[in-house]
Amino acid sequence: MLPILGSTLLIPFLGIGRTTQPEPEEEKEDEFQTLLKPDGTVVKVRSSAIQKSKVVQKNLSNKGLLNWLGKKL
Repeated sequence: MLPILGSTLLIPFLGIGRTTQPEPEEEKEDEFQTLLKPDGTVVKVRSSAIQKSKVVQKNLSNKGLLNWLGKKL
């Protein structure tokens, strides 16, 4: 009788009856970047949306950016 009771105490160490919880996956979709809109307000955008976006104009000068924002020097 005692060996049977003693062996039931070993069940947690053997892993029998253990429930496995799914490991949290790294979600890159939850990473955000802060960007500036043309009206001067700040908006948070997902990084995946930025990677999928199309570049309209490269190497924009500071003056060109201010013109795009509608600001005057």
